[in-house]
Order: sequence, then C-alpha cells, then structure tokens
Amino acid sequence: MNLDDLPTVEFAFPGPLRDQLVAAILSGAKTTTSGLVLEYERENEPLPKVGQQSAVVDSDGRRIAVIELTEVRVIRLADVDLQHALDEGEGDTSVAEWRAGHERFWHSAEVREELGDPDFTVDDDTRVLAQRFRLVHTA
Repeated sequence: MNLDDLPTVEFAFPGPLRDQLVAAILSGAKTTTSGLVLEYERENEPLPKVGQQSAVVDSDGRRIAVIELTEVRVIRLADVDLQHALDEGEGDTSVAEWRAGHERFWHSAEVREELGDPDFTVDDDTRVLAQRFRLVHTA
C-alpha cells in the first residue's frame, strides 16, 4: 500500500496531543474522532464518507498509518454518546469528561485562529462530525 497516494488526516496540531492521539490509533485504543462540521464548511470541503481511506500524519509530517472510515455521523454536541467518547481513546470515562477536553481544544487560540473567529465557542447545538474508523495499515 502506497501511503503517498492517499489524502492525509491530521489529529490535533503537531505536538504532544497529536503524538498521544497517533499512538492511541496505532495501539488500537482510538477508533473514533470528532471534528467541527464548521471546519469543513469554512474550507468548502465535502464531509468524509464511509469507506474513505486516509494516511495518518504524525507531528513530523510523516505518513505513518492508514485508517478507513466505517461510520460518519453529523450530530449535535449534546448528542455525543458514551461509546463514542470512550472509543476516542483519550482516557475519558464519561461524556462530560470527553466534552470538557474537546471544549478546551475547540476554544483554544489555535482553533480560534484556524476558524478566523477569536471568540468562537461551542454549545449543545454545535454540529459535530463523529467518525469511527479502523486501522488498516502501518508504515
């Protein structure tokens, strides 16, 4: 499998959080992820689809694994379920813990800068792209 032929997927920003998430993917602990639908809309990008394969990028920009989407849902932030939160592989034991961590990330200066909105905040009705995937290849 040639990883250079696939679109890339980046988890968080380069640094410790990305390293933690990539390690969780490689270990099999992380099988779901969450993003803001708003990010796709702002970039005028189509939402990912089931069956899509992507190369996972590490903090150094290397393509190190391939994941395949097995489920894609657009849901309200308030509707994220416990199984999704647990399967994110970040050690959260409740939806409240998962949400607090994701709100910290989504309210960070980096995300707000990326969105071009220094006051961006999420609420119960924020649309979240909840994706489930499987690891299909490691480099």
